[in-house]
Amino acid sequence: MTSVTSASYDIKWEKLPDDFILPDDPVDNIHQPALAAALTDSLEVAGKLSDTTVTTTNYGICATVNGKIVVKAPDWAYIPHIRVPQGEIDRSYTPQLQGEPPIIVMEFLSDTNGHEYSSKPTYPPGKWFFYEKILKVPHYIIFEPYSGLIEHYQLDQSGGYEIQSSDNNGRYWIPELQLYLGLWEGTREQRKGYWLRWWNEAGELLLWGSELAILERQNAEIEKQKAEAERQKAEVEKQKAEAERQKAERLAAQLRAAGIEPEI
Repeated sequence: MTSVTSASYDIKWEKLPDDFILPDDPVDNIHQPALAAALTDSLEVAGKLSDTTVTTTNYGICATVNGKIVVKAPDWAYIPHIRVPQGEIDRSYTPQLQGEPPIIVMEFLSDTNGHEYSSKPTYPPGKWFFYEKILKVPHYIIFEPYSGLIEHYQLDQSGGYEIQSSDNNGRYWIPELQLYLGLWEGTREQRKGYWLRWWNEAGELLLWGSELAILERQNAEIEKQKAEAERQKAEVEKQKAEAERQKAERLAAQLRAAGIEPEI
């Protein structure tokens, strides 16, 4: 267990008791699991997830604040490094004790009462307060899937969240990942609408596994067509060579019939 005292609250990083009953709330809407899975998918395809990296979806991240256990489950989070085996964090994760804090947490807005913006400091603290003051997560993303609105809050030097402006492409730079986060509209797994997606520093979109498979099939088909074109070209050249050979043989026969021995 590790602990730190900050302002008027005492923070301890200790393992969640085995008998602690975690909240079993359902996700707010059907879109949340798909949005979260898509974010992780492209990171994995791009090789951005190491053996000790964890991305979470509606999974408890814990701290003990003023002697009381606090568990918040962001819709998506990126934990760059854990120091314990995966089996030790099956139920929940305690930063500092079991590994590094998340560098990004995300909440996907729904028709609930706006708890994503709650800065309530007293028990049970609000999500905003927990991410900003307790976990000190560098990037807090709030996304509205229906309108495509992205709000990117980043910790400033005073330790508070400050809203960030997007670049000219409507994207937000996440230096810890060396990636941009932005909006994409399209269809994945029968869901048509807005998605959060990653772009690299060169502005190239990180593909999902399904997109990569399609691209590989297209490339394989192109290579197949090129090979077939080369085969046909070789066949034409072979036929032309055969025609020239036959022509030469006929000419030689004509010369011999005229008493002239052709030069070979």
